[in-house]
Amino acid sequence: MSGDPSSSGVRDFPEDAVVVVPVSNVIFPGIVFPIVLDRPSAVAAAQHALREQHPLVLVLQQDLQAPDPGPRSLHRMGTLANVLRYVTGPDGAPHVACQGVERFEITEWLEGYPFIAARGRRVTEPEAAGPEIEARFLHLRSQALEALQLLPQSPPAELVSAVEGASSAAALADLVAAYLDLQPPEKQEILETVDLQARLDRVSTFLAKRLEVLRLTSEIAQRTRESLGERQRQTLLREQMAAIQRELGETDDREELVELESAIEAAGMPDEVVQQARKELRRLARTPEAAAEYGMVRTYLEWLVELPWKAPEPVPLDLAEARRILDEDHFGLEKIKQRIVEHLAVRRLAPEGKAPILCFVGPPGVGKTSLGQSIARAMHRPFVRVSLGGVHDESEIRGHRRTYVGALPGNIIQAIRKAGRRDCVMMLDEIDKMSAGLHGDPSAALLEVLDPEQNASFRDNYLAVPFDLSRVVFLTTANMLDTIPGPLRDRMEIIQLSGYTAGEKLQIAERFLVRRQLEANGLKADQVEIDRAALERLIARYTREAGVRSLEHEIGRVLRHVAVRFAEGQADPVRITPDDLEPILGAPRVENEVAMRTSVPGVATGLAWTPVGGEILFIEATRTPGEGRLILTGQLGEVMRESAQTALSLVKSRAEALGLDPSLFKDSDIHVHVPAGATPKDGPSAGVAMTMALISLLTDRTVRSDTAMTGEISLRGLVLPVGGIKEKVVAAATAGVRRVLLPARNRPDERDIPQETREQLELVWLERIEDAIEAALDRPPQAKKPSVRAVD
Repeated sequence: MSGDPSSSGVRDFPEDAVVVVPVSNVIFPGIVFPIVLDRPSAVAAAQHALREQHPLVLVLQQDLQAPDPGPRSLHRMGTLANVLRYVTGPDGAPHVACQGVERFEITEWLEGYPFIAARGRRVTEPEAAGPEIEARFLHLRSQALEALQLLPQSPPAELVSAVEGASSAAALADLVAAYLDLQPPEKQEILETVDLQARLDRVSTFLAKRLEVLRLTSEIAQRTRESLGERQRQTLLREQMAAIQRELGETDDREELVELESAIEAAGMPDEVVQQARKELRRLARTPEAAAEYGMVRTYLEWLVELPWKAPEPVPLDLAEARRILDEDHFGLEKIKQRIVEHLAVRRLAPEGKAPILCFVGPPGVGKTSLGQSIARAMHRPFVRVSLGGVHDESEIRGHRRTYVGALPGNIIQAIRKAGRRDCVMMLDEIDKMSAGLHGDPSAALLEVLDPEQNASFRDNYLAVPFDLSRVVFLTTANMLDTIPGPLRDRMEIIQLSGYTAGEKLQIAERFLVRRQLEANGLKADQVEIDRAALERLIARYTREAGVRSLEHEIGRVLRHVAVRFAEGQADPVRITPDDLEPILGAPRVENEVAMRTSVPGVATGLAWTPVGGEILFIEATRTPGEGRLILTGQLGEVMRESAQTALSLVKSRAEALGLDPSLFKDSDIHVHVPAGATPKDGPSAGVAMTMALISLLTDRTVRSDTAMTGEISLRGLVLPVGGIKEKVVAAATAGVRRVLLPARNRPDERDIPQETREQLELVWLERIEDAIEAALDRPPQAKKPSVRAVD
């Protein structure tokens, strides 16, 4: 048993010595058992035994709570065991799997090692046979098999096989003792009993006590099962008795059914719904409470009784109060407010009439949802919002049928229940964001909801009874109309909300946004002041949007920066000036690049409409030697490509009037590009701008840097009307343009342009393309300039 000190780190270990590991439970010979090595000495002992390929002696501690037991606190009798495996557990602690071999009695403790070492002798199993041993062996095996059968959980098949296949009385006694529910001192007593007959008697005595407990436990479990069976029988009898009582006309005295019946009577349901509710109530009374169907029927009845079936009491409408609320909540939007007041006036004069359903269409952040809240305030009705963005399942509108587990009514009925009134104001938000999916088309389901001729008898799949939606004031919002199906769009009155001008944004910021962000960031009005010039800089240099949502975000960023100072103990009020913005928000993100982009021939400034407001659009043209091709780039749509082709044909037809050599077009390729190539662009309104870019290129005359234009052109040179005039003109003013060329047939749209924008811009009305040439180009045309001749 000697080891190499250089490799083991232990001085010469005596050959007749053994390594001892203290354990908290007794390990019997023949048993495989895992041991956690939770002490450094135990780890050193296991590593030494593995290195030297020697067995361990596992000895029970006398004091099981001792953190680091020494030789004096260990028993003298232990078990000699082989180490089968050494592993590190998930918690980082080493584990060893040991198999007991035979008993080992310690006679002498050794000192001077990093682990406990001792000398002793192996205790050989005595040779015992005869009728007495045989009888005790058979009796113990029958006891063990009975105990395994009485266990609450099925014992492992390997343990049953080990008991049945025990080869000797000594092995059976140790096996049973190892798995008996005994205290460690009792197991140690069995381990120290060397005499086989005495050991068998002791194990049998312990097992007999355990068998008594198991038999009593089994009897109690049997009586419990019989009691449960009796209760189930009583429940069945009670249900039969209730059925007999119902046949005799006697009332059911269950409190829940009585409450539901009272609620049905008080709900004010129509006759058809009352009959359905009473039918379901009778079904509920016949259904056992333990059945799954009981909960489904009860939930259905709760939905019926909690819906507002009664006709709402009329609330007088004060139009002056409505105007005050709209002006208080929103700045500008005068035409929109007037249309809402007209809508409310019709509601006042004809409360039972079928008022149209309003659809607010406009870019994000212009106040569509808050307009609905203001209408609800003006009408003194509850406001509920149903978000339709991303909805692609018809059941989200009509509800699920009750045959499905977890079925619920659709969003419309859920919102009615939440509002608690049948005449609520319901806003269907983002109606343009719905899409058809595998489970139907939700926009088709909305046709019945938004049709005043049909929604008086709206049927939700879950309720399966008609519900009157005619008194609900439906409002819808959308960013664009293109994605709303035509039949659904026809059921709504479209109200366009355009973007705000810089002046309107300034007023909104001063009146609403700053105050709201002060509250959101825990600041008071006397602590922070953002002066008007700083707000103007925020609007002009840090945001480019139709609404004010990004502006509010930027104001919030500024105030959060100030909030840090007050949180750190600053007490002096703070005033934000334009010079403070760049250190807080960084460099300005919006630049005025009109003059730079129009400083060379071939560049014209157009105006475009987008779902989020108007935009400046630059048209660039250049000429290279070629074969007369027209090259178009910038991800242009089909209509816009046709506009470019029309513009080129128009310029060719007027080549002589413009002083151009017709051979110029045959020997040159013309490339028209619209920057921001990653953004798709389409529409006919860039026709004038494309024509002016081509004329500017071919006549070598620049387009005025302060001028932008919009309008469709025809091959006859007519300038045709286009849409989105207000948004385009506001975008031009925001970008620094001073003159805007517009189709003369759009002159009626001038009244939609805000007054301050009209005062800021010069509007030029175009009948023909010659008007655009005269107004847009820097100098008068000169006949047949050599600089524009075709390249030889």
